[in-house]
Amino acid sequence: MIATTAVDHQTSNRLLRQLTNAGVHVELSSSLRDIAARRLTVRPVGRFPIVYVEPTERRGWRAAAKRLFDVVVGGALLVVLAPLLSAAAIAIKATSRGPVLARQRCVGRLGSSFNLLRLRTTVDDPDAPDGELCRDPQVTGVGRLLRRYSLDELPQLWNVLRGDMSLVGPRPALASQIAEWESELHARLWVRPGITGMWQVSGRSDRRFEDDARLDLYYVENWSLWTDLAILARTLPAVLRARDD
Repeated sequence: MIATTAVDHQTSNRLLRQLTNAGVHVELSSSLRDIAARRLTVRPVGRFPIVYVEPTERRGWRAAAKRLFDVVVGGALLVVLAPLLSAAAIAIKATSRGPVLARQRCVGRLGSSFNLLRLRTTVDDPDAPDGELCRDPQVTGVGRLLRRYSLDELPQLWNVLRGDMSLVGPRPALASQIAEWESELHARLWVRPGITGMWQVSGRSDRRFEDDARLDLYYVENWSLWTDLAILARTLPAVLRARDD
């Protein structure tokens, strides 16, 4: 592999000729970052090869297909999981005072706001980000079990049916968090936030905010229906791994 960003083009060309003439397979690095390889095509301009980057389509039939998938799969999951949600609701009411559902005001696609739904897991569920909620000493015994298996997030399937969220997308954000974002991060609002996403299936629970933000931007910039299917397929194993940590 030749790092073309570290040597001049005469040197890289000389190395390329020598190595390929010797039967060595050669790869050239690129300064491109966070762009899915399937979007790249090498094309000639005269004797110079250039890289074409295919734009990401978030409208038209692809957007309609994503929304249809959300409605069909989200609705089916709500029906299948209804007994589990009912059992969780009974356990919450039987062991602590307060409503079954906790609501948190979040920012959705293009800056719209909505109430994100969760099963209540605390004695007095505060309006705070996930990271703070997880450290809240007022978490109930039932709530601890619900969080361990991510069952507290199942009511967000209703958010999906309402069109507030998608099954797959960037992590939902609070208005107070968005106020501190750099301008680049506002691209996360081009799509609906998701119940799961690249941040969920990346395998590390100790990532920094900057790491999660980069994963979200990568998803927005490189989104496809196949990407959504791949993330959904990896979500359950990721939840089970987190449970065992």
